[in-house]
Amino acid sequence: MALTPDAVKTLVADGWTVEVQRGAGALAHFSDDAYAQVGATIVDATSGDVTLRVNPPTLDEVAALREGSTHLSFLSPVLAADVVRAMNDRRITILSFDLLPRISRAQYMDALSSQATVSGYRAALAGATYFDRFFPLLTTAAGTIRPAKVLVMGVGVAGLQAIATAKRLGAKVRAYDVRSAAKEEAESAGAVFVKLGVTADAAGGYARELTDEERAQQQAALVSEVANADVVITTAAVPGRKAPLLVSTAMVEAMSEGSLVIDMAADGGGNCELTVAGEVVEHRGVRVVGLSNPPAQMGAHASFMYANNVLKLLGLFGAKGEWRPDWSDEVVVGVTVARDGQINHAPTAEALGLERVAITVSKENE
Repeated sequence: MALTPDAVKTLVADGWTVEVQRGAGALAHFSDDAYAQVGATIVDATSGDVTLRVNPPTLDEVAALREGSTHLSFLSPVLAADVVRAMNDRRITILSFDLLPRISRAQYMDALSSQATVSGYRAALAGATYFDRFFPLLTTAAGTIRPAKVLVMGVGVAGLQAIATAKRLGAKVRAYDVRSAAKEEAESAGAVFVKLGVTADAAGGYARELTDEERAQQQAALVSEVANADVVITTAAVPGRKAPLLVSTAMVEAMSEGSLVIDMAADGGGNCELTVAGEVVEHRGVRVVGLSNPPAQMGAHASFMYANNVLKLLGLFGAKGEWRPDWSDEVVVGVTVARDGQINHAPTAEALGLERVAITVSKENE
C-alpha cells in the first residue's frame, strides 16, 4: 500500500483530504475501518488531485484519473511508455520513485532502497525454501552435512540483504558486482567477493550498462562461479530499464542437478535467460525461480517502509493541505517524468519519440 493508516493519519493532521479505495489494504492487513478511524474516506474509485500507488496503473485506470492531476508510483517510465503517453495526453504530472536522485538528503525518500531491502530478504528465504538441502553446516549422528554454497549477483541494497540473510541461515556466501565499491560492502555483510576484472561504475552509486565486449568477458568469467554454486541469487537492476542479463542458459546447464537460480529481477525482464516472472522453470534439473513483486510477500512491512518514503517525498511538493511543488528542488525535478503535457525525463522522451522539455528554475520565474 502507498499509505498505511498511520501515514493517512499524518496527512489528515496536516490538512489533507485522503481517499482510500475500498479493500485496497486488505492483503496487507489494513482494514477499511482502520483507514476510516484515522480520517480517510473509503471510496470505490479514487479521483483525487494526487494519486498514490505502488505499481503503474493500467490504461483503463489512467482513463479514470482526473485530468491535470498528479500521479506517483514505481512507474519505470521507459518500460511503461504506453501508460506514460496516456497520462501525458491527459496533462497529468507524472512522478516516479525510480528516478529519485541518489543524494544524501533523499535517503529518507528512497523507496527503491526500502523495497529492495524486502526483496533481498525474500530472495534469500526463497532460496532456502526451494533448495531441497540444508543451508547450514550440520554435524549429526547421521553424518556431517556441508553448508550450501550461495552466489549473490548484484551487491546493491537487495544483494546485501540477500547476503546477510543467507549468511544468517548458515550458507557459505560469495558475491559479485560490477561496481568496484561493492567489494567492501559485500565483505562487511559476510560474503567473499568475486573479482572478475570487469567494472562498470556510474554516477550516483549505480552501475552503467556493460559494453558488448565487457558483457562477453563478464559471462565467460562467471561460468565457473555459477557452476560451483548450489543457489544463485540474482539482484541486478538498472532503475527504469530492462534488467541486465547475467546468467545465460549455458551457465544454468553447467550447474549441478538440484541447484537453483533465484531471480529477484524477474519483473524487469530477469537476470537469467530462462526466467519467467512468477513461475518456476526447470531446465536440466536446475530450477529457475522468477520472483514476481517480492515486497508483496511482506505486505505489512513493505507498506510501512514505502508509506514513510511517500510522506517524505510529498513534503517537497506541498504542506498544510496545499499542493506547492518546489520546482527549484533537484529531488522534485529529478522524480518528475512529465507535466503540463510535456515530457521532462530524457530517456522517456526518447522512448516515446518526443522532444524532451527540461524543467528549469528560470522558466518557473518567467
